[in-house]
Amino acid sequence: MKKSLFYRIFLCLFVLVFGLKAQEDAPGRIPDYLVAYEYPTVEGIKEVLNRVRSYYESTSTLKIVDSETAKEITDFTKPNKNARVAEGFAGEWSYTNGVVLSAFAYIDDVTGDPAFFANNTEFFDLVVETLPYFVKNREKFGREARYGWGRTPNFHALDDCGSIGAAMIKTYLKDKNDDYLQLINTIADYISNKQFRLADGTLARHRPQYQSIWADDLYMSVPFLANMAVLSGDNKYFDDAVRQILQMAERLYIPQKELFDHGWNVTSADYDPRFYWGRANGWTLMAMAELLSVLPEDYKGRDKILHLYRSMIRSLAGLQDGTGFWHNMLDKTDTYLETSCTAMFTFAVAKGINEGWINHVYGPVALTGWNAIKTRVLESGAVDGTCEGTTFAHDNTYYYHRGKSIYATHGYGPVLYAGAEMIQLLGNDAIDVQKARINSRNSTFHYRLKSEWPEE
Repeated sequence: MKKSLFYRIFLCLFVLVFGLKAQEDAPGRIPDYLVAYEYPTVEGIKEVLNRVRSYYESTSTLKIVDSETAKEITDFTKPNKNARVAEGFAGEWSYTNGVVLSAFAYIDDVTGDPAFFANNTEFFDLVVETLPYFVKNREKFGREARYGWGRTPNFHALDDCGSIGAAMIKTYLKDKNDDYLQLINTIADYISNKQFRLADGTLARHRPQYQSIWADDLYMSVPFLANMAVLSGDNKYFDDAVRQILQMAERLYIPQKELFDHGWNVTSADYDPRFYWGRANGWTLMAMAELLSVLPEDYKGRDKILHLYRSMIRSLAGLQDGTGFWHNMLDKTDTYLETSCTAMFTFAVAKGINEGWINHVYGPVALTGWNAIKTRVLESGAVDGTCEGTTFAHDNTYYYHRGKSIYATHGYGPVLYAGAEMIQLLGNDAIDVQKARINSRNSTFHYRLKSEWPEE
């Protein structure tokens, strides 16, 4: 009797366990993905990019107006201390707008859609047309004339000119407006000869500590230097760009993490606290991608930069969240999932595959990154979930509590870049994408080189 009871209990448990297992493996049951695990389309990506572009364009009329009356100024012979560019992101001389305008130039290369690059020509034409007017206003009214194109042409920091200067060169290379050249050369002179550097030539700031290095400054300098080398044909700009990456890496790249610390300063030197902020690592990869794209294959130092790029991608693949996003602090899973670094890493992975810098097996990392990004592009085209401007800090509490919003413009350019590179990846003729479906609960995408597989 007791044996029969035990047998019945065992039989019930057997049926329950294996019945549930069979239910789990039953065809048609899809995992509860927080972000859709799907293969994107070129049309879908273009729709997202156009939405972001439309939002960007809506932010400013790109006119010169009187800040007191809001009336447009068209006569640039009469000084006006209240003259300013109409408010809005699309009218800013800023490093974040520089990323957008560089992305627009790239999208033009990838898609041939002239609607994106038209913004570049309109913006920079207005800059060179009105910059002398704003300079005269400052000469006449001093600090009362506080508006214009930022600090141009009297730059105080790399943020003032590097990123947007790179976009200006890219625009010049397409539209050949010679009126751009004077300002481009002014930026080159500032970065090469006037920006503060350490004794070994590494670009640095006296902020927040004396003689500080920021990972962010790789993007604020290297893309300009790389593009200036292309424009001028002078390899001294390539030499400086390579030097910046390798010498900053000596202080900031942590081999055990295969990531960059956000900053370093002379006073704390080897014992500086380390914080692996997402966007800082994004800036480094974006800068490396920019340089590797134009640096000759056999150039001295290129192999070391490639090692940094590849090792960072390897680390980031393991740090990617199950949603496809990355965390604001890369190694702190209790920090929020952040948009700008996710876009930067998605771009870097897709770019690396397309250029052959990294292995094709990383394809799903870019795919899931893009799927995450597009959930943050609102119906209006605004990009949400981007961490606001962040200084090089020395405590986790500060980093943990940085806000995020659609008004943190650091995310717009990276999202545009990520979409453009994903279009390239989808059209990569060397790669075949197979969706392995053992059953609906064990489904993934395999990126394979066509050359390694016989025709089926």
